[in-house]
Amino acid sequence: MTDPQVAVSMLGLFLLCIFLGFPICFTLMAMAVFFGYFAYFDAGRMWRSYERAVEQQADTITLWQTWFEGFFNNRIFDLFINQTYSVMANDVLTAVPLFLFMGYIVERANIVTRLFDTLYVAARNLPGAMAVAALATCAMFATATGIIGAVVTLMGLLALPAMLRAQYDTSFASGVICAGGCLGILIPPSIMLIVYAATSNVSIVKLYAGAMIPGFLLAGLYMIYVVGRAWLNPNLAPKPPEDDNGHHTGGQVAFMLITSFFPLAILILSVLGAILFGLATPSEAASVGALGGLMLAACYRSLTWERLRESVYLTVRTSAMVCWLFVGSWTFSSVFSYLGGEHLISEFVIGLDLSPVLFLLLAQFIIFLLGWPLEWSEIIIIFVPIFLPLLPHFGIDPLFFGILVALNLQTSFLTPPMAMSAYYLKGVAPPHVQLMQIFKGVMPFLSMIFLSMLLLYLFPGIALFLPEYFYGN
Repeated sequence: MTDPQVAVSMLGLFLLCIFLGFPICFTLMAMAVFFGYFAYFDAGRMWRSYERAVEQQADTITLWQTWFEGFFNNRIFDLFINQTYSVMANDVLTAVPLFLFMGYIVERANIVTRLFDTLYVAARNLPGAMAVAALATCAMFATATGIIGAVVTLMGLLALPAMLRAQYDTSFASGVICAGGCLGILIPPSIMLIVYAATSNVSIVKLYAGAMIPGFLLAGLYMIYVVGRAWLNPNLAPKPPEDDNGHHTGGQVAFMLITSFFPLAILILSVLGAILFGLATPSEAASVGALGGLMLAACYRSLTWERLRESVYLTVRTSAMVCWLFVGSWTFSSVFSYLGGEHLISEFVIGLDLSPVLFLLLAQFIIFLLGWPLEWSEIIIIFVPIFLPLLPHFGIDPLFFGILVALNLQTSFLTPPMAMSAYYLKGVAPPHVQLMQIFKGVMPFLSMIFLSMLLLYLFPGIALFLPEYFYGN
């Protein structure tokens, strides 16, 4: 087999292992080391020291030691160590555990519960008020964590039972939770965008600026759909009776907003503003966010040793997963490129003579399919780098491509039969909530995402206006 054929076999075997359920980060590392050993194998380098030891009539133990050292005298091990160090020394990735800690401490301190109750009271006069409050809470909480499973699970425990008790349609309520929970991979400060920045070498500041309008556009379309649908068909989201949960005066609502909504909103906006206006690096801003989350939890008297311990544990576990994915994927991609796999794929795609629009459609379709079995982190770290070298040939801005990917990944989490957000919700929903009801509920929100992607295709300035306005080309 030629080296490019070995590279293609390497990629195919990796995909097979994924579908068989092997842990992705360790599979990446194992594949990289195995095929890398073959790629960098140098028989002379391996046996030279051993032959010298034989000539010097060394004892058996020395011969075995020399052979063992020669076996590991392969550049793949040097590459693996260097890639590990590069990941750990990456300044952009330092922001990941800090943002995660901010999100987990906010979740564990019951701040989200306060936020949902307050937004519901504030939006009581709107059609579908509880669904609107759930979407707004999802959007704010998702920006703090960026972990879809955590957002959907928590809101499934918090908001879904409340909506069902209020006689909301089961599919309608389920769709709201699933769609809202995915917003965090697009709206800054998104963990996904940080990972994409580290993968593509695109400025995270520009990515955040580029994601602002598309993120709020999508959230706004969700809100318009919910209010419009509830107005046209009140049976989907009945209005609560006047005495439900008591009557709140304007002053009481304002007080609830001041104590619950504005503190978290100010924290998120401060962190994001410090990054966008160049007042702090992402890591510095994330540090402030983590400290702010601790202070909020302390002010609400919700900061206990147990909650702090859980937040630290979850942060370390998720950060370790992301970092080891980077180590494995960068080593894997280095070996794949050395064997000629990247060049082979580039030649194949360029040989198709696609237009930039067709290339974008093909790339987004592949990413859409990958989103069924994989999390966004694996897609961004492992597969998106395959497309990045092709972007200059088609004249596509990698920043614009990254925003499209962030939008696209939301469809992957919402599209049956492998809609992961639906399975997250099913895991915590009441027993009578059927999976098909959840699938039915997410379909209208899928159309909102496709509409957003179409608008972004037609008007790239939606993503590029703010980065160009603030930072130039």
